[in-house]
Amino acid sequence: MPDSRLLLLRKSLTPLDEEPSPGSSLPQDRTHAAVSVVLRIRAHLEILLIRRAQAKGDPWSGDMALPGGRRDPADRDLLHTAIRETLEETEVDLGMEGVAPLGRMEPLIPYTRHLPPLAIVPFVFQVPEDTKASVASPEVDQVFWTPLSRLWAPEASGTVEIPLDGVRAKFPCYRVDGNVVWGLTYRILNNLEHQF
Repeated sequence: MPDSRLLLLRKSLTPLDEEPSPGSSLPQDRTHAAVSVVLRIRAHLEILLIRRAQAKGDPWSGDMALPGGRRDPADRDLLHTAIRETLEETEVDLGMEGVAPLGRMEPLIPYTRHLPPLAIVPFVFQVPEDTKASVASPEVDQVFWTPLSRLWAPEASGTVEIPLDGVRAKFPCYRVDGNVVWGLTYRILNNLEHQF
């Protein structure tokens, strides 16, 4: 029997074959990228998160993130980008039988000029409950299956201070299992929570 939460989520997402609504199309003056919101149902509804490896010059070095990246010229579209990047980073094949693409979320643009000029589209997938993920790229340090109920629990919400331009700025975040989820990933997951 289909999970009622995912049926509700699917209804709130933009279908993959639907054209972007006016005002939500991707700006052409930015690099286009895609991330995958990968969900599996076990005892809880879980999401796949990665911790990016420490790397000099990487603005997301060491951060918690969703698998994904910039569109490659060989990618047919951003859905293909999301599927390719997820496989390259976590060995999760979103093109395999049993995976259900649920839809896409609205594009996001970074707020800060410290990040590359990107426009990012999150794609949401449901994978079989026995799906395993592993570190498959030097860009990834760890992979995590995290219950959304713990991520969105009131005690997990907080703020984190990040140094920017010589001052410490406060940003909203989720704290779970000693990990801090903030920035673009926080914005996507916060938007996702409001889709249910």
